[in-house]
Amino acid sequence: MVLEKYRQKRNFASTPEPAGDIALASARARQARRREGLFFCVQKHLASHLHYDFRLEHDGVLLSWAVPKGPSLDPKTKRLAMQTEDHPLEYGTFEGVIPEGYGAGIVMLWDQGTWRPEVPDVAAALKKGDLKFTLDGYKLKGSWVLVRTGGRYAANAAADGRSWLLIKHRDDWAGDVDITTFAPRSVMSEGDFEDILAADRPDVWISNRPAKGGEAGAMLAKIIARAAAIKSGTAAPPDDVAVTRRRADSSRRSAAGASERDTVAGSRSSKGPARGRARTGTAPPSAGRKPARGPAARKSGGR
Repeated sequence: MVLEKYRQKRNFASTPEPAGDIALASARARQARRREGLFFCVQKHLASHLHYDFRLEHDGVLLSWAVPKGPSLDPKTKRLAMQTEDHPLEYGTFEGVIPEGYGAGIVMLWDQGTWRPEVPDVAAALKKGDLKFTLDGYKLKGSWVLVRTGGRYAANAAADGRSWLLIKHRDDWAGDVDITTFAPRSVMSEGDFEDILAADRPDVWISNRPAKGGEAGAMLAKIIARAAAIKSGTAAPPDDVAVTRRRADSSRRSAAGASERDTVAGSRSSKGPARGRARTGTAPPSAGRKPARGPAARKSGGR
């Protein structure tokens, strides 16, 4: 049955996740061959540990892989991707807080767009364990491959066949930029985890947090504290915003000072030769500018 495993793992009375429309899945599967691009998304998920859920639309559902370290734009870096249960298409726009149960934590829509296979038969490529495809998202673009570990063919794969590698191919969209650090925010809300939690219930895990120890636990504790401050209106700007503001203020002061010196120098020159050479004004540096959306390796910024 379509989405059977997905539904078995969730209690839809307590989770805001979509249950999935079987009729919609069937209709999308029938229309797939007539569309130019299929949907893909990456959801950044802080649960018992931080990971990135990579999803490709196929046959009316979202094929899903959990990527612990997130996608890499560097072709030399092979990222482990553990295949999980298929998700409904409606999940592709989900962003929010899962209060309890399976996957409890915060889900961010980190990237989305369209994908197209570079192979004639996706089902055959999946069975073989070698799926080549092209992405056109806000953050991830160009040619990629998912390769099942333990060999390219299913007969040589691991016992359950769930372990894959996500690898970027060499092209104009490849590079050594750490895209997960360079563009950490949501493409839907432009917020971070604390903003998503603040928009919901910052006190939802006061007594029973999904992650209590380790790096994920420490991260969640900070996010909860900051979300509560955002909700109460007492939060200071995030570090990256604060730094940008300080740089912009400094740039404006430098430009104003230079302009004043130029005015004084001009006044002196009108009365006669100046004793010293006046410095010219400089334009504010680009540090205060907002980066562009939709990054492509080194070429542009992102959320």
